[in-house]
Amino acid sequence: MLSILLPVFYVILPTVLGNPAPNKPTEAEQERPLITPSPVAWDPTTTAKHRRDILSDIDNDVNSVLSGLGSDIPSYVASGVPNFFQNFPTGDGVASSLGLDSSQVAALPTQVLNIPGYANWTSQGWNVRFHGNVFKQPNLNESTLNDLANGFLIGTSVQSLPPSQASQARNLTAEIYVLQQSNQNVTFSLAPAPTAGASGQQGGGGAVTPPGGGQTIDFPTPTTPEGDFDGFVQINDNGLYTGNSTSNIQRLNVYTNGTDTGNATAYLVPNKGLTIVSDIDDILRVTKIYAPKEGLLNSFARPFVPWMNMPDIYANWSKSLPDMAFAYLTTTPEQITRNYMDFIYKTYPGGSFDTRPLNFSDVDATLSIRKFLLEKIFETFPERKFILVADTSNSDVMRDYPLMATEFPNQVQCIFLRNTSATDSEDKFPYDTSGFKGLNQQSYMFFLVPDDLTGLDIANGQCYNASVPQNVTFGYQGLPLGLGSGNVKKSGASSGLVVGPWREGGLLFMLWVVMVFGGVWWTSV
Repeated sequence: MLSILLPVFYVILPTVLGNPAPNKPTEAEQERPLITPSPVAWDPTTTAKHRRDILSDIDNDVNSVLSGLGSDIPSYVASGVPNFFQNFPTGDGVASSLGLDSSQVAALPTQVLNIPGYANWTSQGWNVRFHGNVFKQPNLNESTLNDLANGFLIGTSVQSLPPSQASQARNLTAEIYVLQQSNQNVTFSLAPAPTAGASGQQGGGGAVTPPGGGQTIDFPTPTTPEGDFDGFVQINDNGLYTGNSTSNIQRLNVYTNGTDTGNATAYLVPNKGLTIVSDIDDILRVTKIYAPKEGLLNSFARPFVPWMNMPDIYANWSKSLPDMAFAYLTTTPEQITRNYMDFIYKTYPGGSFDTRPLNFSDVDATLSIRKFLLEKIFETFPERKFILVADTSNSDVMRDYPLMATEFPNQVQCIFLRNTSATDSEDKFPYDTSGFKGLNQQSYMFFLVPDDLTGLDIANGQCYNASVPQNVTFGYQGLPLGLGSGNVKKSGASSGLVVGPWREGGLLFMLWVVMVFGGVWWTSV
């Protein structure tokens, strides 16, 4: 099928290549003096002028193409969700698949995943969000873990990995195959936290150590059927700074009683100030979620690696704006976030975490969880301003970040998005910039490298480095295989294809799916 469509593709290519990107900016539009110029030269590319939702328009066509290919392409490709962490086994399904009876499960120790939370100040005092999961972990031998881990890898096996990577793959697999415990009561002990994070500052950045706060907290409700707990609990001041008397973020260690596995840090955030809400994959670390084979290896086996010099950018923000709060929000399932938290606290300023709970498990739920978590933190801190950071490879980011600027117009200070398709040729997923239509260009920027963010006065709302050309078409951009990309790596939001009216029915996108996932996918496995 691919060999048949290739000639057709090259015949129609001259017809669909369209107009060039906007002209080079005038001198009056160039960068402000204090902004570091982009190290990438300006050179426009062809961009997409199509204004509709391509994925919903041709969903049936795409699914029929995928079906016709008869390959192992996962369903999230057709949904535009490059997320391979879907449909993990839970609870009874794990016990059944491992052949465990009730007596064997009862004999296992109870463990807790405690996720770093945030707290807000009200007239009644500090309210801390506690969230996490209660579970039991079966005792699995190495051979069983190898077999289970191989189910998550593409084109390789645990046995073929270097010893350290094989060990990490087994450990992560063991975190997935756990038995969630419902109807469990959880108790926490709080104490001042001397350190958390790695910004190069004393204490790790992102917060200060309070003079008090020690106490015991009984979480008011038992765990859900999925073993989750999530809610705000009012705590006693006990020597803490009140939220209306300080601009500092205070951190408390949170220990789960009865186990040594449930330790975390809570961040007490004043009502006013700046908060960075940051995605993690492909913006803070190299993941390549858009290249499933590499993405799985980078998540399951390989050590986490920072993306370029992004730690320096965050460290500078933490040092120059000491009262800034950091909130890390990822749609990665909560079961496998320990590696994420360990990486962040060793590499970036300390901050709270939001992850995907177990009851958000399929593709549709994954697409909704980011908006749910964003709205929760915006509504918790209605007087704070937020700086949103992520990349273009997530369709939910491209929808939800500009939506926050519409729903909460007085709270979104800046939006920064790394253009992965313009900086990594392995990213074949188009992205939709239509949500940014009507937003002030000074409030958002598509960027290429971390240095594009240096010198911006984000505290005063300067979010746009004019030396990084945007070429935003407010439609679908980032089409693959270098289409219109003679200089695709030159501009923040460029790379695309002009689509004419002949495209009705999804022919172009069908060709894209066949070309990319008929050729690129198969050569990667």
